[in-house]
Amino acid sequence: MKKVIFMLAVSLMVFSCQHNKSDEGKNGDKAVYTNNRSPLRENPYIELPLGSVKARGWLKEMLIRQKEGSTGHMDELYPKVMGESNGWLGGNGDQWERGPYWIHGLITLAYTLEDQELIDITTPWIEWILDSQKPSGYFGPDKDFEENLPGVQRTNAADWWPRMVVLKILKQYYSATQDERVIDLMTSYFKYQLETLPEKPLDNWTFWARYRGGDNLMIVYWLYNITGDKFLLELADLIHEQTFDYTYKFLETKMIRNNENIHCVNLAQGIKEPAIYYQQHPEEKYINAIKKAFADIKEFSGQPQGMYGGDEALRNNKPTNGVELCSVVEMMYSLETILEITGEVQFADHLERVAYNALPAQITDDFMNRQYFQQANQVKVTRAHRNFSLNHDGTDVCFGFLTGYPCCTSNMHQGWPIFTQNSWYATADGGLAALFYAPTQVTAKVGDGTQVTVIEKTNYPFEDNIRFQVNIPEDKNVSFPLKLRIPEWCQKATVLVNGEQYSTPEGNQVITIDREWVDGDEVNLNMPTEIKLNRWHERSVSVDRGP
Repeated sequence: MKKVIFMLAVSLMVFSCQHNKSDEGKNGDKAVYTNNRSPLRENPYIELPLGSVKARGWLKEMLIRQKEGSTGHMDELYPKVMGESNGWLGGNGDQWERGPYWIHGLITLAYTLEDQELIDITTPWIEWILDSQKPSGYFGPDKDFEENLPGVQRTNAADWWPRMVVLKILKQYYSATQDERVIDLMTSYFKYQLETLPEKPLDNWTFWARYRGGDNLMIVYWLYNITGDKFLLELADLIHEQTFDYTYKFLETKMIRNNENIHCVNLAQGIKEPAIYYQQHPEEKYINAIKKAFADIKEFSGQPQGMYGGDEALRNNKPTNGVELCSVVEMMYSLETILEITGEVQFADHLERVAYNALPAQITDDFMNRQYFQQANQVKVTRAHRNFSLNHDGTDVCFGFLTGYPCCTSNMHQGWPIFTQNSWYATADGGLAALFYAPTQVTAKVGDGTQVTVIEKTNYPFEDNIRFQVNIPEDKNVSFPLKLRIPEWCQKATVLVNGEQYSTPEGNQVITIDREWVDGDEVNLNMPTEIKLNRWHERSVSVDRGP
């Protein structure tokens, strides 16, 4: 049977709010948090500052397990790469993606938990990065080392790709601290990119940056919304031009239908690029391309847990194909990004499916070991040669700290903290939106700028009922819209406000409760689930319940 569908408590978790700057809205009178600055298209949802959302219940337990497991101790468990010799600490060791991967997840976890011990681990990395910038705008390691150290990446120091991960780290750090040094570094670096990319394009050092340029583009827009520097829009067009043309490839269909040679993680990361660029050029082809991509992935490569066959290369949809852990966390990140921009329910539904089925199954409960590839039907978790496009001495499905490639050991840390961070958004009309469900608590400004706290009381996805309690510290009434997602799988939900029926909405929509709220008001959302059978490749069947 597919382990996916049962949502076993193996290691569930959720995502919460987002991280953004909390200036006055520049598009729209009611926006309390900064939306896209003109001429960028206004988004329906807006990131909240990192730390606005706190985990509760089983979700908090999962984050604590990360702290006590490998996320909080990578420098001790993997010193050859994450120790003081790391190039992103100024050392002569690993200087490519693995250190930044870890810190991206760790810094999000640290500020979500408000854990000073974890924050202290990230500080030397942040300080070295900020101090490393040269007058040209370049930052980070700048020297390749000829001697080979097994398992250590010491070449391609100047590659654009790992800097894309570091930019995401700095974005998180600024969201939590408002340290203006981040803005200065990014401004100088993006000027350097604008000047240098024509001569040394994204694929100058390695091909990875060409496929993952959407991550770079995303931070360019983020900075533009803060500074308004017009050169950033010119740079955005240049980055898009040099990035692999996902829009064309998705609309053409052949790449996914024919399983053309695209790397599984590149697909998971790149699938959001058309939506990111859509903010500057709001042409429907970009959103249509993404929808076509997800439909084709499901038909030609899809698996019940929301992922696709991709054991390095994109594969067909045989249920024995592997799914790489990096693809899982990057697909979650892409879905979170796409949802913020489009506001469409299907992307939230898809995210929950991946988060509640694929991610828990691939990491041990103590967050110490993981699989490189998982299979939807893991009959034997053993060392053996399988029908994967790439076998790593047959250890791919074995749980271990470094089985397969070490990239997943470094990258898995972002999954649950960023998922937690994104379960709540501010809205363009001055409200709050809960688009994924789990036990959380959000504190944010709404309406006229009043700060409220909404406590989400639930054991979802293990139960169908979710209760929201609105707390207004100043003990005053405040008007704002509260938006709740009704998943596509729910035929009809029931919404109560203070015990009285408010509505019975059908699935596949976001509803709005717009009212004057009083301290202690409660909303009860009940979404009955049904057991469904879904048919897949080679007569396989999955048993689905809700997400």
